[in-house]
Amino acid sequence: MKNNIKTVLVFFILVVAGADLQAQYGRGYGYGSGYGYGYGRQRNTIPQVQETPKEPEPKTAEQIVDGEMPAITEALELNEFEVAVLSSVLKKYVQKRIEMQILELTPEQMREGMEKITLAQDEELKAGLPVEKYEAFVEMQKNGLQKTRKDKKKEKKRKKKKEKKPKD
Repeated sequence: MKNNIKTVLVFFILVVAGADLQAQYGRGYGYGSGYGYGYGRQRNTIPQVQETPKEPEPKTAEQIVDGEMPAITEALELNEFEVAVLSSVLKKYVQKRIEMQILELTPEQMREGMEKITLAQDEELKAGLPVEKYEAFVEMQKNGLQKTRKDKKKEKKRKKKKEKKPKD
């Protein structure tokens, strides 16, 4: 009886172990992916749901201005007071421009509204900034920030060259 139980137990262990060993290979020798290394093509029977990308939330006027101020400050070489004045004026008028876009007016009304906002902004900047800084800001708006930076770098190089020439 003991011998019979041992035989059945050994047979059962071999069957279970053999099933595990056979299960490692998938269909024969890897189902097209080599000789015994693959498990066949893996497929999930549950369909995957594609996550819809969320639209980025539009930036507020404060976020827009705060993002641009360091570059403007560097390009125009503004002091603390001028930075505060320029920042507050820009925040105020960028907010008005955003509100105009939300209203979705006709192109003609939009253009007129933007012109009024620009004129009011210019008046306020003239009153708050020194003349040369205001003119530099207007020039920067026309040419763009990158061109203004390049021009500043060129001026610095010219000044350095002029300073070096008298020493020679």
